[in-house]
Amino acid sequence: MGRVDVLLVSLGGTTGLVEADEELAGSLRRAGATVAVVRAARVREWRTFALIELAWALSARRAAAAGLREHDPRAVLYSSTTAALLWPRPGAIRFDAPAAGNRPGRHGAWQRPVERRRFRAAPLLLPWSAPALGEAPPHGPAVVLPVPVEPSGPLLAPAQRDLAAVTYGANPHKKGLDRVLAAWADARRPDEELVVAGLAGEDRPGVRFAGRLPRDAYRALVRRARVFVTAPRREDHGIAQLEALADGAVLVTTPSPGPYAALAIARAIDPRTVADDLRPAIRAALDDPPADHAERAARALAPLRRDAVDALVREQVLPRLLA
Repeated sequence: MGRVDVLLVSLGGTTGLVEADEELAGSLRRAGATVAVVRAARVREWRTFALIELAWALSARRAAAAGLREHDPRAVLYSSTTAALLWPRPGAIRFDAPAAGNRPGRHGAWQRPVERRRFRAAPLLLPWSAPALGEAPPHGPAVVLPVPVEPSGPLLAPAQRDLAAVTYGANPHKKGLDRVLAAWADARRPDEELVVAGLAGEDRPGVRFAGRLPRDAYRALVRRARVFVTAPRREDHGIAQLEALADGAVLVTTPSPGPYAALAIARAIDPRTVADDLRPAIRAALDDPPADHAERAARALAPLRRDAVDALVREQVLPRLLA
């Protein structure tokens, strides 16, 4: 390939992060840059966040060092704070949430002080959202660069949606699945069903577990739902919630801490659907949603569409990376 403009060091610890990095690489290429992507090799799941992230940071360092030797990039872009913690060369850092916010106490004993040094040294920060930047320690230049969110297909009218509600159950404790199921048991009517995607389980009255689904099948499931319900204990971004809004579902959620990008959108469309007590929120979303919900969600998500993100990369991000 020869020398490239940008080396993207991808942590890729989850499917969502891999897809976000693919979107970023595509956007840089559409802006005219040559891009090489290197990925950290998957690591063993140690017992603590501190050890897991040390292993991932070492893996990312090895991947970055190999990429630097092979591609001699003009700029390096680390995707996630963890990917940058042990960097072999300074570069821009893209992140959904900083360790300063999502690794309190012993969970971030070594990550937080290293992150502070990296954020001060980085030539550019690229947080996924303004709230994520707000949690960051002192830093230099920054551009908020969202992950693109697109509808997965034609929107269905509420009367065409044959599922009452969907939730995403992977990482059930963090996503508050226990709270969702408890609220649903109290709020549902006999003919209403909640589908739990991303997790296997034993079906019960009004609840069906769909298990892990291919990406297209999952988005097709969400398109059929009238409501997307979630109760995260902390939300570092919330791609699933943004995608549900893009596909026309009403978002019912607790006002969870963290740089939760969809929270303000849901509250602005209908504040009844954001509540610590999900039961009345679920009923409001199912029985009396705003007539123009889909249109208002589409307007709120316009800055997150792929063409808007491409313009941001072309006009602000790439010139700063290559300056």
